[in-house]
Amino acid sequence: MPAMTSTEADTGTPSAGPMPLVRCEGLRKAFGSLVAVDDVSLAIAPGEAYGLLGPNGAGKTTAISMLCGLLAPDAGTVHVADEPIGVGRATGKQHLGLVPQELALYGDLSARENLVLLGRLQGLRGATLRRRVDEVLEIVGLADRAGDRLETFSGGMQRRPSIAAGLLHRPRLLVLDEPTVGVDPQSRNAILEQVAALSAEGTALLYTSHYMEEVERVCDRVGIMDGGRLIAEGTRRELVTRIDAADRVEVEARGDLDALASRLRALDAVAQVDHSDGGLLVLASEGRAVLPELIAAAQALDVALSGVEVAEPDLEAVFLSLTGRALRD
Repeated sequence: MPAMTSTEADTGTPSAGPMPLVRCEGLRKAFGSLVAVDDVSLAIAPGEAYGLLGPNGAGKTTAISMLCGLLAPDAGTVHVADEPIGVGRATGKQHLGLVPQELALYGDLSARENLVLLGRLQGLRGATLRRRVDEVLEIVGLADRAGDRLETFSGGMQRRPSIAAGLLHRPRLLVLDEPTVGVDPQSRNAILEQVAALSAEGTALLYTSHYMEEVERVCDRVGIMDGGRLIAEGTRRELVTRIDAADRVEVEARGDLDALASRLRALDAVAQVDHSDGGLLVLASEGRAVLPELIAAAQALDVALSGVEVAEPDLEAVFLSLTGRALRD
């Protein structure tokens, strides 16, 4: 199958499943001669975790700023739960929770004080407000530090009350814009666990990142942005299969490797077999499906296997195929 070009992206509403919670159609935004977002359309289903993946400067933050009604598009529309979203409009925004890239809470207030303040702005009062603040502090693992000022938190820890603030009013869609930038590995893992748990509980997510492994871990479906355009969209497996990239099966073995290589080359799923240091490198369309026949052939030829590792193509490979450069270039 030939590699998909940047003009062949299959975007828009998922082909099956519930009606979309979010519909963005033909979004465009230019700043002078710079076109930051160019004709972007996407849809997110209720409860779906959708990842917007691309390098810094791809247009991700501009796109979600328009989706959240913080920035007026030059063209295009956004609807959330069938309500139009826009600058100066109140409609639809009650369905959204936003965790921005920059921290937007008060450092000289405690986590609880920040949330109480935001809850009041959202119309929560009394016992309902207190109960909801307790709930979101528990969700993000801050119940034991609720009374501490945010300025005493580490950078990674400060992301947690931001997520809590986004959840306070029970949004149907939580938008997270690069939530782990500048975060230490331990806090990063904790944030990803929290995000995955929210998705599992039915909250729809729009997650932007330039970290491929985060999007693969958290998201059901992925849109790849580059140069302001949405150039490809689908599940991880759908994106990988469209670029015709083979799985890599690295085999560590001792014995008659030439004979083993000949057996493997005869398999329909195997595209190529090369010798590597102390073993073989096998390129196959379905690497894991080849393993039983590989093991059987090794046993028949009295070849001792000491290690077998299957490496499937990832979203980095997809991005490289579509753009000709690595995701972080």
